[in-house]
Amino acid sequence: MRSRKTIHVISAHAEGEVGDVIVGGVTPPPGNTLWEQRSFIEKDKTLRNFMLNEPRGGVFRHVNLLVPPKHPDADAAFIIMEPEDTPPMSGSNSICVSTVLLDSGILPMQEPYTDIVLEAPGGLVYVRAECRDGKAQRIFVQNVPSFVDKINVSLEVEGLGTIMVDTAYGGDSFVIVDAQSLGFDIVESEAKAIAQLGVKITNAANEQLGFTHPTNPNWKHISFCAFCGPIETTDKGFSSKSAVAIQPGKVDRSPTGTAVSARMALMHAKGLMTVGQELMATSIIGSQFNGKIIETTQVNGHPAVIPQISGRGWITGTHQHMLDPDDPWPEGYKLSDTWGA
Repeated sequence: MRSRKTIHVISAHAEGEVGDVIVGGVTPPPGNTLWEQRSFIEKDKTLRNFMLNEPRGGVFRHVNLLVPPKHPDADAAFIIMEPEDTPPMSGSNSICVSTVLLDSGILPMQEPYTDIVLEAPGGLVYVRAECRDGKAQRIFVQNVPSFVDKINVSLEVEGLGTIMVDTAYGGDSFVIVDAQSLGFDIVESEAKAIAQLGVKITNAANEQLGFTHPTNPNWKHISFCAFCGPIETTDKGFSSKSAVAIQPGKVDRSPTGTAVSARMALMHAKGLMTVGQELMATSIIGSQFNGKIIETTQVNGHPAVIPQISGRGWITGTHQHMLDPDDPWPEGYKLSDTWGA
């Protein structure tokens, strides 16, 4: 076999959502901070295109690049590449990265618990892994501060008319809608309709509402639409189904850790959830993330919460992605049948 490059990947998923991890073959991108490195990858596109475009990638794939941490407290750092975004943070991807780091032996595992600190472009992420028999059984992630931007505002959506939405941040930015009022029960047969409508709602929210992070002016768009089901009371707090539509038009297979964080911030702002209570979120395929509000805080004077999410991750294989010198599509390709317009 001949190849201009060989990128070594450990593939994984967290509660159904793919989050592959690049462990070799890529030099760290330039930048004095992890955010600058993230921004280089976003603008340069070479690595994103190679890994996420077909024939190596697709709309279902997320890829994380391991890089040396910039923060002295971090054990490892990662940059997240999603189909259309290079986000500050991702819950499912942080669970995949933690699982790969521990299950593959990149970082040492201790039983029954291993504590590590990860650096994401959006900040430090504190991880506790419940470990048994050489496997990270469950990953607990203390996420970045999460907060509400707008509550109960009107949004005009083509084909729907006026709907009421909220916007919030949980490591990434969301427009949050009531699934039941839009006719969704969040079941597998609705995935395509949720994905297509979610993209329309996200685009409308960016045009009409916008978003600006209080301390990161470079993050000024809404990434996702979260369809949230009815809330039920449990002995530890609450449970609910949810589905997140991701650009260019897919549904997250997991409950989306940043969405759970954003929703808990919203519920706290509305007086529906307090510190110490939990939210069990169930995805469209029945997988679950458990969320918990650890404490309250502020982001540049903006009320926020510190959320914790937990879920399970599994390694699915190892791959060496190569580029033949004669390959006529060195950066891959996208077609509208899956990638949208």
